Amino acid sequence: MIAALAFYLFAAILIASAVMVVTARNPVHSVLFLILAFFNAAALFLIAGAEFLAMTLVIVYVGAVAVLFLFVVMMLDIDFARLREGFQRYAPVGAVIGGILFLELLLVVGSWSFADQAEDLRLAPITGDVTNAQALGRVIYTDYVYLFQTAGLILLVAMIGAIVLTHRQRPGTRRQNIAAQVNRSGSVLLEKVPSGAGIATLGIRRPPEPEAEKPKVTHEAGHGHGGHH
Repeated sequence: MIAALAFYLFAAILIASAVMVVTARNPVHSVLFLILAFFNAAALFLIAGAEFLAMTLVIVYVGAVAVLFLFVVMMLDIDFARLREGFQRYAPVGAVIGGILFLELLLVVGSWSFADQAEDLRLAPITGDVTNAQALGRVIYTDYVYLFQTAGLILLVAMIGAIVLTHRQRPGTRRQNIAAQVNRSGSVLLEKVPSGAGIATLGIRRPPEPEAEKPKVTHEAGHGHGGHH
């Protein structure tokens, strides 16, 4: 009973926070609602007995991805008024794409059915000597190891492509050449300066400080009391 109530509670908060991610006007608030959705999804994983997936969701998505989204949104100077200018022009195209995706979801849900062995597998006892992380690792690195490695290579290529596309060569920018600095010879002269002598012994003198300008004295010709009447 308590598990069912907790499931419906976390599921309701998850759906509400997901709706607020899309409908919130402030992008910072959207990211915060996204973090809330991740936490509630992790709680649902815990209720289902998948503690490894719950911890992965919190550590990877909340600790890295969502925080990265938050920093990017806060650092970028986005003109939201300019972004909303073309909303009405692209609204029909967006409505058509949304309708196509909705029809695809209806086809998937309408043709989906339970497997014959699903009820038996659900009631099958779980061995106590195998944890959730061990079972998941056996499936990924035994049955789907090639697909897992392929996914990793695709992500690596995407990361390299993003770096190449965003890298810019700016002319006139001075860059540090570490190899030239390490291999230089004869360009560094060490001088032993006595304690308290200062840099004047090396022929380096400070420029004289400019003198403070003296206030100008102005004499105003005034009329005394002893003038002729």
